[in-house]
This record gives sequence, C-alpha cells and structure tokens, in this order.
Amino acid sequence: MRVASAVLAFSLLAVAGCASQRGRPAPQPLPAPVPAPVPGGDAVPRDEPRARSGNPPFYEVGGQRYVVLPSAVGYVEQGIASWYGPDFHGGRTATGETYDMNSMTGAHPTLPLPAWVRVTNLENGRSVIVRLNDRGPFSKNRVIDLSRAAAERLDMIRAGTARVEVRSLAREDAAPAMAQPAEYFAQAGAFSDRENAEVLAGRLRAAGVRGVSVSETVVDGRKIFRVRAGPATSLAEFDALVERLRLAGASTPRLAL
Repeated sequence: MRVASAVLAFSLLAVAGCASQRGRPAPQPLPAPVPAPVPGGDAVPRDEPRARSGNPPFYEVGGQRYVVLPSAVGYVEQGIASWYGPDFHGGRTATGETYDMNSMTGAHPTLPLPAWVRVTNLENGRSVIVRLNDRGPFSKNRVIDLSRAAAERLDMIRAGTARVEVRSLAREDAAPAMAQPAEYFAQAGAFSDRENAEVLAGRLRAAGVRGVSVSETVVDGRKIFRVRAGPATSLAEFDALVERLRLAGASTPRLAL
C-alpha cells in the first residue's frame, strides 16, 4: 500500500492514514538471508463483505488517479511484485486493520478490499494465497505489495521484487458486481464552526456553484460542518466541479465520502 502509501494526496478515509498511502519505496535487496518466521501455509479464502474503509470510488496518489474496481471476479494480471516489512509492521492498513508482516496479506491499488488472490512467482513457479487489505504499491510497473511472510513463501526476499501473476479467487456467486456510485459530491471545506461553513457555502452559491449544502457530522466526539457541492454523474463532471470550486475560492476540494 498504499489507500499506504495514498492516495491522494487526497486524504481519503483511512486510506490517507494508512501505510499504504505514503508511496512506499522499493525494498532494498538484502546482503544475506534474514531469519523470519516460517509461514504456516496458505491463507484460507472466505466470503467477506466489502470493507467500510479503503474502498472509495477513486483516489489519487502522486498525481495519478486509481479507480477502485466494482468486483474482483475474473481478475488476472501479471507484473512486478514487491514486499513491505518491518517499517510498516503494526501500522494501519487501508481497511483499518493492523498490518502484520507475518500474516499472508498484501496490498493492491484497485481491487476491492478485502480480496483473496493467488500470487504465483513466474520465475520459480511458487505460489501463495493472500488476503488483500491495503492499498499500493504506487511505483511504476508494480502490481502488488506482499507481506514479508508471503514474500518468503515466494522466495523473493533477497531480490526484493519478482515477476508474478495475480489471480483473483472471488467466486461469481459470492461476489456480485457492485456498480460504482452514479453520483459524486465534492467537499469544499470542513469547519468546527457552522458560521464559517455557511460563509463558504454562501460564497460558492454566489459564484454560481450548484448543489451547495452544509452538513453536520461528529468526528472523534467533535461536531464538524462540511460544505459540499454536487452531484456530478461522471468523473469528467466531477473534475469540472472541482475546478469550479477552486475558482470560487475553495482551496482543496476533494471527493466527499
């Protein structure tokens, strides 16, 4: 990861606070084998609901937009795998879980989370089943980031990377396609004081921005007043709405979740 590494410079959800959104550097090859726990075997796939965090319609990292897929059914890709270990151990993943480098897990930029995949090292034929619960990697040509335990099973620890195939294990009857939302709203600002929120909302309405509203929510026990606009019915319309908000004085408009 990674929603690691995340996205967005766009601080979405827990993708923003997770290890996945920091844009993790590639692991450096190790000069000698490093002792590690021996994995106890493949993870066992099971049907799971889509995580409440880590699955925004889209997010951005390093200026690139990543659109989260509606389903993992039938997904197959080949590319370079990397792994992440001690520096991220104990941190938060995109789904809000704790990253354990000794568990059979991984990170993927676009598959819905959690997802179960079989990863095969095309250089030696070894394969392993992992559960994806994080976002990343965001380096060019990288298709998956693996836990240390999974990388150990694939014999890619010393090299740091390996060419792999990633194959989804989602069943069609257990993972029906989920359509992306038909409407996107943009958040123009968030305030602890309603008056400040109303001032921004009034300025946006005066500038001709449609669908401006102020909503109240509670975050960590504090009232927050969010100013949002929309809806937009496509990503192109959303981008145009964000640009209108910027021109009207909203400094950092983003996707409203």
